[in-house]
Amino acid sequence: MLVQTRTILVKKGNADKVVERFSKEGPIDGMPGLLDITVMVNKAKKEDTEEVVAMIRWESVDAWKNWEKSDAHIQGHRESRGQPKPEFVISSNVTMYEVKTVKGGTSAAYRS
Repeated sequence: MLVQTRTILVKKGNADKVVERFSKEGPIDGMPGLLDITVMVNKAKKEDTEEVVAMIRWESVDAWKNWEKSDAHIQGHRESRGQPKPEFVISSNVTMYEVKTVKGGTSAAYRS
């Protein structure tokens, strides 16, 4: 499994705009190997910023690579090339993790 996180720091009062963007249907949703996308907002009280993290889980590195090479993904980047980021976005960081183990909890969704 591969987990990609996108951590987006925004000006206070704008986290919901980022959550909405990640909540909309898009080409990634029908991609084979996509497990899920979880969007989280850091609840820590900060004076002038908010942090949103999107966690995108893939069945495998190959599934993610197929998305990266897909026409839909490449076209999306072409369309946004040269456009300024929204004024409320302070920074954005992407990190990739290869999952080595998963320990299930008591929830039915995680029982084998």
